Amino acid sequence: MFSDTHFHLDNTKNRGGDILTALSLMAKRDCFFAMDIGTHCDDLNTRVQNAFSVLEKIEDESVRAKAEKMIRFSAGIWPAPEAISERFEQIKVLEKEILNASTDKVCALGECGLDHHWNPAGEDNRCEEDFASKKMIDAEAELFEMQLSLAQKLNLPVIVHSRDAFEGTLACIKNVGYDNGIIHCYSYGINEARAFLDRGWYISFSGSITYTKKSRLAETTELVNYIPKDRLLLETDAPYLAPVPYRGQINTPYLVEYVYNYISEILQITSEQLSFIVDDNIRSLFNL
Repeated sequence: MFSDTHFHLDNTKNRGGDILTALSLMAKRDCFFAMDIGTHCDDLNTRVQNAFSVLEKIEDESVRAKAEKMIRFSAGIWPAPEAISERFEQIKVLEKEILNASTDKVCALGECGLDHHWNPAGEDNRCEEDFASKKMIDAEAELFEMQLSLAQKLNLPVIVHSRDAFEGTLACIKNVGYDNGIIHCYSYGINEARAFLDRGWYISFSGSITYTKKSRLAETTELVNYIPKDRLLLETDAPYLAPVPYRGQINTPYLVEYVYNYISEILQITSEQLSFIVDDNIRSLFNL
C-alpha cells in the first residue's frame, strides 16, 4: 500500500537519505508502485544502475523481490537554463536513452514542463534574470513541447512539472494536443484543476499539501474533494517537500504515508481505502 508516484532516487541518495531503508520498508508493507523520476537527458541508465545496486543490498530475498517489482522509472529533462539552451541536442540524447534503456521498467517521460518560480537561493537556483527575455521563455516552452511530442511518439504518459506557469503549461499542452499523464506536485486551484482534468490529466499531491495553513484549510479541502477519485495520485517528490511532521528534513519515499493520511482525513475515508484508489489509478495510467 501507499504507492509513491514521484521521487528522485539519485538526489535522495546524494543528500544522505536512507533510500535502502525506505525501499525496504515500502516493500515490507506491500507498496504497489514507486517511480524514480528523471530530470536530465542522460541520467536514466545511471539511475537504473544505482537503484538495482541499492536493491541488491536488501538481504531478505522476499523483500528484495517485492522492491524490484515495485520500482519503475521515468526519463525527462527539467527546464534548467542550460538544458533549454541545448534543447535540440538534449532531446536526441533523451530519446536514445529511453529507446536503449537497460530495463523494461521505464513507463513515463518526465519530469518536464515550465517553472517560473524565482528563488535563486533554493535547490533549483531559479533566477528571474535567466528568463528575462521572450526568447528564453519561448525556448523553455519549446523544450516542453518537444518532450510532449516525444512522449506521444513513444506512447508514454508524461510527468509534468508546472510551477507559477499555469497558462504557459496549458498552452503547450494544447499546442501539442497530447493529454496523457500527471500534473505532479499540484500547486494551483480548482479552476486550473478543471482545465487539466477536462483534458484528461491526473492530479498528484505531494508532501507540500500538508503545509496548508488553517486559514486555507477550507480551500484545500474543497480542492481535494473536487478531484475525481479516478484522477487522484499521491507522491513524495523526495528528497524535497517532506510532509508534516518532517517538514524541513530530507524526504524519503517511505514518508508518503503521511500524505495518504492527510488526504484520507480530508476525503473522510481510511488511508487503506485511499491506497486502493491510487493503486487503481496507477494501473490505469501506466498500463500495469
